[in-house]
Amino acid sequence: MEGLVDEILRDVLTRMGGVDWCVTEFIRVSDRLLPQSSFRKLAPELRSGAVTRAGTPVRVQLLGSDPVCLADNAAYASSLGAPAIDLNFGCPAKTVNKSRGGAILLKEPELLHAILCEVRRAVPAHIPVTAKMRLGFDSPDSAIDCARALVDGGAEQLVVHARTKVEGYKPPAHWEWIARVQEAVSVPVYANGDIWSLADWRRCREVSGAENIMLGRGLVSRPDLARQIAAAKQGLSIPDMSWAGFQPTLVDFWQQARGKIAPRYAPGRLKQWLALLTRNYPEAVVLFSALRRENDCARIDAMLGVDTGIQTAALG
Repeated sequence: MEGLVDEILRDVLTRMGGVDWCVTEFIRVSDRLLPQSSFRKLAPELRSGAVTRAGTPVRVQLLGSDPVCLADNAAYASSLGAPAIDLNFGCPAKTVNKSRGGAILLKEPELLHAILCEVRRAVPAHIPVTAKMRLGFDSPDSAIDCARALVDGGAEQLVVHARTKVEGYKPPAHWEWIARVQEAVSVPVYANGDIWSLADWRRCREVSGAENIMLGRGLVSRPDLARQIAAAKQGLSIPDMSWAGFQPTLVDFWQQARGKIAPRYAPGRLKQWLALLTRNYPEAVVLFSALRRENDCARIDAMLGVDTGIQTAALG
């Protein structure tokens, strides 16, 4: 979720409820120990106990292929207050894969094992090391080998996106493979992929057998989904959040974006989220259409009904 689920979106989504923990955008590690500023840029929550305003823990996510360099950076992130280190072996982006990051490493189970071993050795024992993977690069044939390599190396949890890198985000997600992975390893396996609704979660749980899930685009497009799932687990039912009920959250997001992002980029962040919200809210379609070519922050304020606090004196 690079470039999308930043500190602002993590804040507003976790305050909706139902989220047990979240991860940062991936921090790319190549050939050196990154400075503190690199961690705090993508994980500003490290300044405040590594939690969002809702109190949700924020894990630091690293991406790279050099075992020693990843280990050094994981140890440093831990010293800065990261409550857990998450390693990304699932990113399907071509630019990331070309630099030997993300899902391309699923071609090399031995390297996955080496990375986990080094990171686990470097990180204090009380700090969990977790990993996210896909079912493979172009085939799920190596999924079990990759999962075992990660767990044998020290991963305490696995998130499995139930598609290969080549499949990208094309439906369907192969949830049945998550059950196979869980049978092969001794740590909790989290199901990920194509969970857009409460009904999807129920089907995923039935097919995969997974009690734990990770939400990505599904939560971004339906911000109350985690809360609905948490309620359903307790045998409760809550209504879908209406567009009117969601409006204060959208305004909050925009006001934070206005305060933390340069004016030339803030409108793009709002449009990026609105584009995903159109999946569930017809009103978002209308608003996105109205905002599509608008880049003036003051005019967007007016369109969202935002009170900027600027007072104008009347002359008489």
